[in-house]
Amino acid sequence: MSDAKPLALLGLTLEELRAVVERFGQPSYRARQLFDALYGQRVQSAEQISTLPLEFRRSLGASEFSLGGPRIERKFVSSDGTVRYLMAFADGQSVETVWMPEGDGGETGDGSEAGAPPRGWDRATVCVSSQVGCAVDCRFCLTALLGVKRNLTAGEMVGQVSAVLNDQHVSPPEDRVNLVFMGMGEPFLNYESFMKAVLLLIEGVGIPASRMTVSTAGIVPRIYDFGAEPVRPKLAISLNAPNDELRAQLMPLNRKWNLEKLMMAAREFPLRNREKLTFEYVLLDQVNDSEENARELAELLQGVRAKVNLIALNPGPGISFATPAEERVERFQSILTAARVPAFVRRPRGRDIYAACGQLKRTLELAEPG
Repeated sequence: MSDAKPLALLGLTLEELRAVVERFGQPSYRARQLFDALYGQRVQSAEQISTLPLEFRRSLGASEFSLGGPRIERKFVSSDGTVRYLMAFADGQSVETVWMPEGDGGETGDGSEAGAPPRGWDRATVCVSSQVGCAVDCRFCLTALLGVKRNLTAGEMVGQVSAVLNDQHVSPPEDRVNLVFMGMGEPFLNYESFMKAVLLLIEGVGIPASRMTVSTAGIVPRIYDFGAEPVRPKLAISLNAPNDELRAQLMPLNRKWNLEKLMMAAREFPLRNREKLTFEYVLLDQVNDSEENARELAELLQGVRAKVNLIALNPGPGISFATPAEERVERFQSILTAARVPAFVRRPRGRDIYAACGQLKRTLELAEPG
């Protein structure tokens, strides 16, 4: 008797689903019905696919295939409306996915009523994980403390988005939903699965590439690969220091791909009309937030069509750095702005539930808000 795990349908392309339906002796057009059910309707069981014949649904349910989506294991709700989800997979591993509603007060419906529409927001962002843990080991990030357990499949990435959309009772493209691949993991170290997930989210779920952003710590060869993709999200680069010595201390990855190589890739990146690169810079008190650091950063970015997102450190257990005072953040921003480098201070979301940037560590030591 085989103990092989079921083969997941979620994550398969239309062409791959065509091969599945043919195995069951079904006409090839059933693949499109299955594709639409998995990604457009976001069904949670084969029985829910009403467009398929009952016999085929039963055969699917009794076969070696499963839908393969994650299960929401825990859910934490912030005072600002942000929701942190702990997503569990069949192998016992888990990741975190974050829902951030914005506009008109930043509050969202809690889903307590079946089919309840979203309330109090006009757009929202889902922060998606690409790996269980992370191998990049940035010194100021809680996720780095986990190490890396494994890559996620394309279906597991799409499944996070589907689970959140179902829980929040929203459906793109009617509802404006943005995606950021900035959760647990380095997407460019799981490049093929990440790009497959992107295409499925566009073609199946209905979220356009223009509403997606991927963040990399600086995997230089993949930046070139990404720039050559015919369809791709926007690119953000996690910078966090204006010189090699400091960046290598904060981000050991810099020893492999230093700032010279990274900035060359950034300058050669083929930006689309009106597109800008985003550089993310986490400010650490008395470490990388001085006026001299700001001037160095402005010099580094001269001539690059880019903007800078400044993020005051979101603290957490096991992180030895401190959050800078607001005045230091504002001074840093003003120096960049004076040098004609667009700089924006990102407001922390979900910091009280460990859902903010750099805080994702599957933290369970929190009382569920009542």
